[in-house]
Amino acid sequence: MPMLRSLAVASFALFVTLVPGWVPAWAFDRNTVEITTRSGVQVFSVEIADTEAAREKGLMFRKSLPPGQGMLFDFHREAPVGFWMKNTYIPLDMIFIRGDGRIANIAENAKPLSETVIPSDGPVLAVLEVAGGTARKLGIVPGDRVANPIFHGR
Repeated sequence: MPMLRSLAVASFALFVTLVPGWVPAWAFDRNTVEITTRSGVQVFSVEIADTEAAREKGLMFRKSLPPGQGMLFDFHREAPVGFWMKNTYIPLDMIFIRGDGRIANIAENAKPLSETVIPSDGPVLAVLEVAGGTARKLGIVPGDRVANPIFHGR
């Protein structure tokens, strides 16, 4: 039995090494983000990218992102940030969020595979990435409040 377990672990390690971009589902913690808009509260189930490695990986190599899901990039301190879409195959809305939980700016429908840097409008604590077109569809705009334990003033 120990030999089979060792073989399984070795096979898994080889698979992870040989398949670029593959990240097991358990690699990111999950949480909830609520955005209060004029039309009501919008709730997203998000993966948390709060380490350098997780932020670098982000949503790269994904082929889809279901409605109501996304990724929250936590930078742990406010600073200007920039994102790009290299190795990202789906259009995304990038919602840049200040430390107080207010949306600073939104980059809608970021072009897949683009290496153009998309900047925040000043210092932000986090960025929420959701499927392209979501912000417009749900009426999410700069100034809306985002609730998640990482934001001050909650």
